[in-house]
Amino acid sequence: MATAAVSANKAELLAIADSVAREKLIDKGIVIEAMEDAIQRAAKNRYGAEMDIRAKLDPSNGDLRLWRVVEVVELVDDIYKQVNVNDAQRLQKGAKVGDFIVDPLPPIEFGRIQAQASKQIIFQKVREAERERQYEEFKDRVGEIITGVVKRVEFGHVVVDLGRAEGVIRRDAQIPREVVRVGDRIRALILRVIRENRGPQIFLSRAHPDFMKKLFAQEVPEIYDGIITIQAAARDPGSRAKIGVISRDSSIDPVGACVGMKGSRVQAVVQEMQGEKIDIIPWSPDTATFVVNALQPANVSRVVIDEEEDRIEVVVPDDQLSLAIGRRGQNVRLASQLTGKAIDILTETDASEKRQREFSERSEMFQTELDVDETLAQLLVAEGFTSLEEVAYIEQDEIASIEGFDEELAAELQSRAQEALERREEAAREERRSLGVEDDLAGMPYMTEAMLVTLGKAGIKTLDDLADLATDELVAKKKAEPRRRGEEQAPKREQDKGGVLADYNLSEEQGNEIIMAARAHWFEEDAVAESSK
Repeated sequence: MATAAVSANKAELLAIADSVAREKLIDKGIVIEAMEDAIQRAAKNRYGAEMDIRAKLDPSNGDLRLWRVVEVVELVDDIYKQVNVNDAQRLQKGAKVGDFIVDPLPPIEFGRIQAQASKQIIFQKVREAERERQYEEFKDRVGEIITGVVKRVEFGHVVVDLGRAEGVIRRDAQIPREVVRVGDRIRALILRVIRENRGPQIFLSRAHPDFMKKLFAQEVPEIYDGIITIQAAARDPGSRAKIGVISRDSSIDPVGACVGMKGSRVQAVVQEMQGEKIDIIPWSPDTATFVVNALQPANVSRVVIDEEEDRIEVVVPDDQLSLAIGRRGQNVRLASQLTGKAIDILTETDASEKRQREFSERSEMFQTELDVDETLAQLLVAEGFTSLEEVAYIEQDEIASIEGFDEELAAELQSRAQEALERREEAAREERRSLGVEDDLAGMPYMTEAMLVTLGKAGIKTLDDLADLATDELVAKKKAEPRRRGEEQAPKREQDKGGVLADYNLSEEQGNEIIMAARAHWFEEDAVAESSK
């Protein structure tokens, strides 16, 4: 094809450009540019690679012009790119020093080698344009469901012919135990599109929760129209899934609309997902209500939300424990994914034992730290006090209002609590210094002696050590996994451990402030060094 392109007559050149553009679904101008580039390179081989040679193919009539660009100078140093003033006049009247003028070149004859080289150039340009067209076509379709034909299966990965490109369903993006054969039509979610030199990589998924969302949008007109919204979704691909739905129209039941008449709508989705069971539950902005719904079909007695730890403790009747947990922990795991919270499942018996244990531990702590009798310590715990800080810094009237307490006792308790906190701070200061943590770190914002001890144990002992940390490394929260009674916590991966000070509930903004304060001396040193130059 390209051999003809560089040696054919005008009509044939344009016909070839049209044909290639239609076949590859790319712009005709790109094919014309590829032909010009091929002719230009062939001309350089003929007249000299040092020359600045240009080629122009007129897309309207097929006229081909070839020329070189030269600079007008008084004294020629480069005969390939320069011309003196006298010779320039023959090319362009009125040319003066500094001008760039055109020197027309005669057409070239293509031998076998030149023709083959030109052919490769055109093919390369067309392939690049085709890859770019594929990327542009699919990059904005991420999140859509697309239908293709299974082309081949390689090392467990399924390659899908999408018509104008190929996509791949990696092994971890497939529905487990699904049998896929070459030639099967298959639907999948476009997960991401990556531009690469060998062409765009289009990654597909049938295991992603969004695949299920899009299937419901296709089957449920109310979701497609935006009347019903899928607020959350979680999947154990090939086994079970949960979705939380809400309706903007109070007259429309979101769960019933998704199920359909005699289950027709949900069954269409189930069949596409290879029999995956789907729990459709009403979504609620109230976290506790949504958690109760998410744990269906189990009955929930009580929900306790720990905002600081970002965990939820769910108490269920003793006979509901297995149902709440589900087979191999599936029910609680999906509920955790759906709500975005780590969930602990406890029975009524477990919860009672836990409350008694916490009551006893807090009572003993108040007895020891405040030097009071057991009855008074238990009264404080019964009134909801959990720490020395709460006793030390709460309004005195709140302590005095406890039955059997007065203002004098409240003042004394607060004084003892403050003294106990000072003792803790002094003990932490001594431990921090024994670890070799410099006093400069104590001047950082939000920093306590207990935090400094934690830093010292992690090997962070100087301002430079602290300044070298990223904010996530300092304050990122731990990623907790759902846990149930009698189950050991899974080994934490490196990214799940959180920052060094993760246990102190510092915000990202506070972490940034600490890091920037630790780096302040770097900027001061740079400023001094700059001024001394």
